[in-house]
Amino acid sequence: MKATIQTQGKQITVRAGDILTLNRYPGTNAGDTVTLDHVLALGEGADFRFGAPRIDGASVAATVLENRRGDKIVVFKKKKRKGYARKRGHRQELSVIKIEAINA
Repeated sequence: MKATIQTQGKQITVRAGDILTLNRYPGTNAGDTVTLDHVLALGEGADFRFGAPRIDGASVAATVLENRRGDKIVVFKKKKRKGYARKRGHRQELSVIKIEAINA
């Protein structure tokens, strides 16, 4: 069974057993369970149904496998002949989650 969920401003189609890397879920640690209840579409084939905008009572259970940081991104700004140069770095906080079950 497939489900299209919305989390953190993104829409993702998932199946049970999928592993996703998303922005960090605040207040979670490795092994915690996260319930994603904003399900937009659910099912496969003839049993497929859409929500308006979401399906009431449907949810997706996921387990946080690890919290980590992404690769470093360097932001460099420069204005030629003005003596202006700024260098900054950024590392995004990420959560790796595994979809355990889709509850209809």
